[in-house]
Amino acid sequence: QVRLIESGGEMVQAGASLKLSCASSGLTFPNYHMAWFRQSPGKEREFVAAITWHGETTDYADSVKGRFTISKDNAENTLYLQMDTLTPEDTAVYYCAFVLPSFNYRPRVPHEYEYWGQGTQVTVAS
Repeated sequence: QVRLIESGGEMVQAGASLKLSCASSGLTFPNYHMAWFRQSPGKEREFVAAITWHGETTDYADSVKGRFTISKDNAENTLYLQMDTLTPEDTAVYYCAFVLPSFNYRPRVPHEYEYWGQGTQVTVAS
């Protein structure tokens, strides 16, 4: 059984940093493309960042580029999202998502991903 469990979300002040984790089990972690998405109330799920299975290619939404860093630890079977200089606009539930590589993979499309975590709440106060 595949499980993805996010953690690290909390309420912080604007300008602060947080590091989210996504611990996985039940799959061969190094084989997967991975991503972070987020969703605020009343909004669609939004792409945040992605990393390919080999870790050599990353992709970021323009809104987080230069502030967020996606990384993974194959030994720990864990995906990370380092978030710096947080703003109230970053407030959302953050989800990790995994998919095996495929032809014409589109990292920013939620439907591409097979496995999802339950989400972790990030709240940034002004």
